[in-house]
Amino acid sequence: MPKIADKYLQVDPWKVVEVGFDPGRNRVSESIFSLGNEYMGVRGYPEEGFSGDTLLGSYFNGLFEESPVTAHYKGIIKSLRFMVNAVDWLHTRITLDGETLDLAESRFSGFRRELDFRTGIYTREFVWHTASGKDVQLTFERLVSMKVSHLGAQRITLTPLNFSGSIQVRTGLNLKVIHEDQQRCYWKELKQDEAKASDGTPIAAILGETVNTGNRLFSGFHVVAPDAVTDELVQEDSYIGRVLTLTLEQGKRSTLDKLVVNVADKDRSTQNDDLWLRGIELTAQHIQAGFDAAAANQRAYWDQVWAESDIAIEGDPENQQGIRFCIFQLYQTYHGDNPGFNIGAKGLTGEAYRGLAFWDTESYCLPFYIFNNPKAARSLLEFRYRTLPEALKRAKELDCEGAFYPIATIDGTESCDLWQHSNLQLHVGTAVAYGLRHYVKMTGDKSFLYEKGAEMLIQISRFYASRGQWGQQSGKYGYFGVMGPDEFQLMVNNNCYINLMAKKLFEYTLEVLEAMRNEASAAYDKLAARLGLTEEEQQDWQNKAQHMKIPRDERTGIFEEHDGFFDLPHLDIHSIPVTEFPLYSHWSYDRLYRYDMIKQPDVLMFMFLYSSEYSLEEKRANYDYYEPRCIHESSLSPSIHSILAAEIGRSDEAYKFFEFATRLDLDNYNRNTREGLHTTSIAAAWMNIVYGFGGMRSDGELLALNPSIPERWESYRFMVTYRGTKLQVEVDQNQVSIRAKSGGVAEVQVYGNLVSIDEAGIQLPLRKAVVQ
Repeated sequence: MPKIADKYLQVDPWKVVEVGFDPGRNRVSESIFSLGNEYMGVRGYPEEGFSGDTLLGSYFNGLFEESPVTAHYKGIIKSLRFMVNAVDWLHTRITLDGETLDLAESRFSGFRRELDFRTGIYTREFVWHTASGKDVQLTFERLVSMKVSHLGAQRITLTPLNFSGSIQVRTGLNLKVIHEDQQRCYWKELKQDEAKASDGTPIAAILGETVNTGNRLFSGFHVVAPDAVTDELVQEDSYIGRVLTLTLEQGKRSTLDKLVVNVADKDRSTQNDDLWLRGIELTAQHIQAGFDAAAANQRAYWDQVWAESDIAIEGDPENQQGIRFCIFQLYQTYHGDNPGFNIGAKGLTGEAYRGLAFWDTESYCLPFYIFNNPKAARSLLEFRYRTLPEALKRAKELDCEGAFYPIATIDGTESCDLWQHSNLQLHVGTAVAYGLRHYVKMTGDKSFLYEKGAEMLIQISRFYASRGQWGQQSGKYGYFGVMGPDEFQLMVNNNCYINLMAKKLFEYTLEVLEAMRNEASAAYDKLAARLGLTEEEQQDWQNKAQHMKIPRDERTGIFEEHDGFFDLPHLDIHSIPVTEFPLYSHWSYDRLYRYDMIKQPDVLMFMFLYSSEYSLEEKRANYDYYEPRCIHESSLSPSIHSILAAEIGRSDEAYKFFEFATRLDLDNYNRNTREGLHTTSIAAAWMNIVYGFGGMRSDGELLALNPSIPERWESYRFMVTYRGTKLQVEVDQNQVSIRAKSGGVAEVQVYGNLVSIDEAGIQLPLRKAVVQ
């Protein structure tokens, strides 16, 4: 299926720039120009109000509502939870000579907006031509602080071009917001008032509560407007704000700064008055420095990010911009300051996928954080530990033991209302276990492994030991009535990915427990006693791992995706008309499951995750079989194919799959960026460069690098943190240079040879891949 770019943004190595306003693309831009800081996020909607097509989206990580689900059978969920649209803390209205600014109705020129990756500031500017003949240059700036999770800031600059006179600005906090997916407001106001900071600074604030879940949100703000001649408090239902009259002088800039502090609370034991007082105190604390100080802190934060995580590409300006956009959004989405948070499939940029986290977190997102921000990687795993009690409950609902992690969640509970996914997709637990293994091997953090990880491994293993069965004829252990990562094969038996990952889970759990007995025997004894872990249970896991059925054609070396896959009717995917994509929207649901067509990598996925255990010949054989059957209905799919294609010497094919990876949202390839960014696919784009062209592999005992370079690139450079050492890898058309920027010496494999990397580094000739 061809993916065609919808190009309308300027190419710039450090910014996203839109020149000219296209109302038909506004929602796409709102997603692209989203801001976030892990704690809260806001779409790039016009704060002054827009009567055209817009999604006014303001979201807080982990702040959720729920709706009921009709469940007729045991094990099917009865309610689903979703990230709820929250306070519009940017709410602004500007009026001049009785006309209120609205880009859907007002006359304007010179529209430009940009998102600067080095400052983290979103800027929008244009000239408003009023019906009364007055022209005003308007500049809107906003930021969501990366250093102070609760803080958001807004600056409006007004410059009258052909007059002097008054203008009215109304700004405030609006809690009467519509959650578009449900077409209703989920908030009720608990309190609103004006309070005073200790120095007398006025703070207008509102406190609200979600109607079903009781999640609460405090929002307080202060305005600084030197040219205001009047300033009145306005209080309405679920709204508090200020109306200011500013006296403007022709040609002179006037500014209005708004500092906002938001505090989300899901702890029902906290009293409303206590939350209110905490919110007022935090607001008073964080508004004092003002917009300029917040902007300076923001720039300092991003300077540090780019010093540690930049990927520089020479000879490909579009992908240079694209990969920096990806890195920027990954840091905005998550940086590990809040261990109770996870990464939703759309991050904090829209309501699609309901703000839920999937197995993508451990499979696609975690590698970025392991090698760029290990603290954030640990924080992601901490989320799974904190939600272990919910996974234990879910396993019982499905007549199993141990922990069954949900396929889609915001708080640890299952929130996928499609039973075939929520009940049959068993691979989330193995992804969590793999993520834990990956994190520990690359960081050396055994303290987390022994304190929390081992408990997760035991409970996950118990689930897989209770969910599987023994085949009557094969005498092998496996999983029946399941759905693998492919998702186009329903109620199959012995999905190869699930079986193999379960086998690896059992083996890793036993390896960890043995290490604990030797290295932390007291901790092991305490854990075993608390969980009732026995030697017999561990022997059972060993037996099931040894007898796990792994479907494979011994003659060809091709793994069979599941029992009977090789005998399914074949469908030439290239014969499907482009007009029938996406298939979910154009085919009857049952039709998807009738062929050997796959949605996304399944067998190829585990060959990537455990790359060191398969030869190039095995990878080529399986790639050649499964790639022609994959329609890439998932945006995650092309990256894995690109990585494997690069490894087996198909450089042109690797670049073809890579072409839209970094610009999936910037160029709206899937025509659905309007719903929010593809956050987990953004992480896959990083993998595509580092694991694909960089040839990095991290599943073995040591980090391995086998760099290559696309023909059209002059050079590229990336950095990874490996066991405390920051490595910089530079590749051009002739050579590879690797050095330690900090952290001492690292032992790594380069082109299969063991080398020690220090500050002096090494230089090697670039090896050209052999195509077979």
